[in-house]
Amino acid sequence: MKVIKFENEGCKPCEAVQEFLEREGVKFKAIDAFKEPREAAKHDIGGVPTVLVLDDEGNELKRSVGFKPAELEEIVEMVEKA
Repeated sequence: MKVIKFENEGCKPCEAVQEFLEREGVKFKAIDAFKEPREAAKHDIGGVPTVLVLDDEGNELKRSVGFKPAELEEIVEMVEKA
């Protein structure tokens, strides 16, 4: 299982999501959606911040768009159980 956070430089909600995930000890890969548009398009990213949880085959298990602490808590729980 892996966690990917799509972001953009200077995005305050993106910073809030990052701080939340770091505080909870979630390991994730951060991708700037504007600097890597092909990667963003591959995952159908329509806005930032977007956090994806993918299984080992790359299938999407969970998606959270924006800074939504309740959804981010669900992601933390998924990662902890894995």
